[in-house]
Amino acid sequence: MRGPFGHWARLLDSPWSRGPAAALAGALPVLTFPAPSWWWLAYGALVPWLLLVRSAPTNRRAALDGWLGGTGFMLAVHHWLLPSLHVFILVLALLLGALWAPWGLLVRALLGGAPGARRLAAALVLVPSGWLMAELVRSWQYLGGPWGLLGASQWQVPPALRLASIGGVWLLSLLIVAVNTALTELIARPAVRRPAVGGLLVCAVAATAVWFWAPVPRPAGTVRMAVVQPGIIDGPAARLARGEALTRTLAGRGVRLVVWGESSLGQDPAEHPALTARLTALSRETGAELLVNADAPARHGAGIYKTAVLIGPHGPTGDRYAKMRLVPFGEYVPFRSVLGWATRVGKAAPVDRRRGTHQVLMPIATAGGLRIGPLICFETAFPDMSRRLAQDGARVLVAQSSTSTFQHSWAPAQHASLAALRAAETWRPMVHATLTGISAAYGPRGEPVGGRLGTGSSATAVYDLPLAEGTSPYTRFGDWPVYGAAAALAAYLGWAGLRAVSRSARARR
Repeated sequence: MRGPFGHWARLLDSPWSRGPAAALAGALPVLTFPAPSWWWLAYGALVPWLLLVRSAPTNRRAALDGWLGGTGFMLAVHHWLLPSLHVFILVLALLLGALWAPWGLLVRALLGGAPGARRLAAALVLVPSGWLMAELVRSWQYLGGPWGLLGASQWQVPPALRLASIGGVWLLSLLIVAVNTALTELIARPAVRRPAVGGLLVCAVAATAVWFWAPVPRPAGTVRMAVVQPGIIDGPAARLARGEALTRTLAGRGVRLVVWGESSLGQDPAEHPALTARLTALSRETGAELLVNADAPARHGAGIYKTAVLIGPHGPTGDRYAKMRLVPFGEYVPFRSVLGWATRVGKAAPVDRRRGTHQVLMPIATAGGLRIGPLICFETAFPDMSRRLAQDGARVLVAQSSTSTFQHSWAPAQHASLAALRAAETWRPMVHATLTGISAAYGPRGEPVGGRLGTGSSATAVYDLPLAEGTSPYTRFGDWPVYGAAAALAAYLGWAGLRAVSRSARARR
């Protein structure tokens, strides 16, 4: 690397210094997520990593820089899992970090050496596309799911939320990496600045155009809902008693639905008539339906499920939803026969939970049949699940969560922030109710509604949720940025393959 960064490039010639530098550069974007929430840093946080990878002397080194940077990113984004997984988190980070090795090769191919204007212009499309493929693969639920997608760092930025309604969190990731790529080009190749400046202008114009001309949801009244957050309480019996006491304070306040957090019950009401009677009486007393959550064995010994159960003034409504996407190691151990040792070195699940089979909508009779779409904990990270609920007719998204294990980490704030993105993507307001915080609510544009209940609160919160009509472009058209990125990469790989064949044929002549 020449220019003002030449001195640093020489220091990084040693693999002993280059490896840690790559890991630290990859970890830098974690500061864009809650709790720091330095969202603005996202638009330059990848530049040190990109500069490092483009300077790699060989393809093997570029792939290694991508792998180590990805490992650093995974460790930083999931650092709050360390007390639970211990050394196993390093193993997971190394496995997931390998997804960025091909991205490292792509960065070196497009930005390395002395690229011309055409190659730099191609990099503005292909480098973000390569990043998106790494995000897509790691978003598979069995690999840990889409926690810490780069676009999720923009959860509190209204123009970014408007973009999310067009192309989901994927479009935000593409935009962020494109800006970082353009800045890298400006630093590394100032003599060929036209593509970089053009790329920055395209990003700015596109974001501005979306802000002014993209469709927005149409207001459709409000509905009053409440969350009950009991706080840190030992034992399901004490938690139930605290939840009941808090819920009674909501009587006479016009609340239509009261949402309790994940695992708020240690027994399934369907198996315990006395518990059902208590909850039914509580619903009658408050005049609201209750959405509770049982972490308990299902009927006939069919295994342990996490189940959202709707209770009305006349008893259970029959509407139930069993969690479909479980947290690896937290709720089940993948390949337990091989990886079961994780339970001995950390807090991995001693017993596997069972998966639900399908998503459901629940009509709220006390709110005129308004249909809600329940999600449980980890599922709020998956944009496809909330999109499906919106397509099926959900008017409100409701999440039940528990992050009590990670109470004093960045996890509760990160988890609560995801609800803003899901609301903006689908044009459906979202309530995020937890046992121990952070509980919050967001309107159909992703805007915060009312106050939040922090991790030190044992309280209730009442929200007048603004409802909306209409279907967001993302709900209608889905993950088109992902398909576009895949098509761009396929075209590039096809072109590169044909070029290699042509060169080989000329060499044989």
